[in-house]
Amino acid sequence: MRQSIPPVTKNLLIINGLFFFATFVFMQTRQIDLRVILGAFYPESPNFKFWQILTHMFMHADFSHILFNMFALWMFGSVVEQTFGPKKFLTMYLLAGLGGFILFNAVNYFQIEQLKEAIQAQGIGLIQIYEAAKLSAEGTYHPNSIILSNQAASELLVNYITPMVGASGAIYGLLLAFAVLYPNEKLMLIFFPVPVKAKYFIPVMVLIEFYLGYQNIGNVAHFAHLGGGLIGFLLARYWKKNLYRRN
Repeated sequence: MRQSIPPVTKNLLIINGLFFFATFVFMQTRQIDLRVILGAFYPESPNFKFWQILTHMFMHADFSHILFNMFALWMFGSVVEQTFGPKKFLTMYLLAGLGGFILFNAVNYFQIEQLKEAIQAQGIGLIQIYEAAKLSAEGTYHPNSIILSNQAASELLVNYITPMVGASGAIYGLLLAFAVLYPNEKLMLIFFPVPVKAKYFIPVMVLIEFYLGYQNIGNVAHFAHLGGGLIGFLLARYWKKNLYRRN
């Protein structure tokens, strides 16, 4: 279906690789954790900066994280870019990443508001948690004993100091776009080596993501995947209608 890596996909692979390499170098040489600066924090967190909405898409937690995402970007992104062209592909990639950020934080909003109400009802000042959540460049922070001994306060602190990193929201946008474009293309997983058509395979992955997110299983931003997937699906459906239209 493809012969070479198209330009935007290739450049995204390179940029993600450079960001990952820079993260390692800065930590080893300067004791600076770039994930604190470039990862996306909850907008109410003292660590949030506006540029993180974009830069978090190019940060990754570890080698396995970037390896999986870049493999998926190469595999599905190449096809989607060759189908829609570089401009629409880049637009989809960035909007899917943004959609992941929005849905993830929208879901977190309700949980965080409940935590804040519980904390205030126990007479703990939110400003204490806000101040304790301020991360240094190395990623250190200094909570007091009151916060650590209170479950709700500790959970709120974790929400304020944990950044969302990774291209997964954008990648899920490409996965859903691929399923829209090529529903009968067969895919399979390494641990489930049975070919399954994309129109069945990818929706099952989406349902699994929704279940894992609803159950809050694992240290993974499942709703970011779903937000990105939704954007990719909607854009692919809209653009596909005009894909072969002639003037």
